[in-house]
Amino acid sequence: MADCLFCDIIAGSRPGFVVADEPAGVAFLDIRPVFKGHVLVVPRQHQVVLADVPPDELAPYFGLVQRVAVAVEAGLGAGGTFVAINNRVSQSVAHLHTHVVPRTRGDGLRGFFWPRTRYADDAEATLYAERIAAALGG
Repeated sequence: MADCLFCDIIAGSRPGFVVADEPAGVAFLDIRPVFKGHVLVVPRQHQVVLADVPPDELAPYFGLVQRVAVAVEAGLGAGGTFVAINNRVSQSVAHLHTHVVPRTRGDGLRGFFWPRTRYADDAEATLYAERIAAALGG
């Protein structure tokens, strides 16, 4: 879709720190992560909200989300993950995306208040993306 940041990342016309690129979707680092290693998983086809995903595509998409959640824990040594979807409200890009946020005990995340951070530079973001991709086997 024209003027969709996530469609551009999927197409390769905009840069992204991609950790997985599969038929079911693409996973890449959020450039304003709650915690470093925060991944967005998006369906390959432009769909705005969860209800837009055809039923036969749900299992492959959530299979990718599940594998990314496991990889975030394994690749980053996280104690767990927070997995969430916003439908329209608080959806900063109008393309369905599932947040996979690494968690540790005492990390300060409370409820749905999501403070944001930044990577020091592209090299640091690349390191996080590579660690998660390696844990995915990619």
